[in-house]
Amino acid sequence: MIRKTLNASRLQQEVDRRIHRLHEIVEDGVKIRVPRPQLQAPDKTGCNWTMDHFGNAIGFERNVEEVLKAVRAEYNLSTEAKDAANPFGD
Repeated sequence: MIRKTLNASRLQQEVDRRIHRLHEIVEDGVKIRVPRPQLQAPDKTGCNWTMDHFGNAIGFERNVEEVLKAVRAEYNLSTEAKDAANPFGD
């Protein structure tokens, strides 16, 4: 399966969205802090990012891990750097 690519902010938002729609999370009213993804060398599956140190996730580690596994299978972190000299690209 070919992964779609997202920038760090969009990837963080996607993981956050999926975590906070889980029944257990909604039911308990927990707000889990989702860290920014960190670029890494592609692993054996081809995923080039990871996330560590979720805040307020005690007791929900399995749920977070399941979401992370699913998102890592679907998306890679964009490695394209923006041209700071010309933000308009013209």
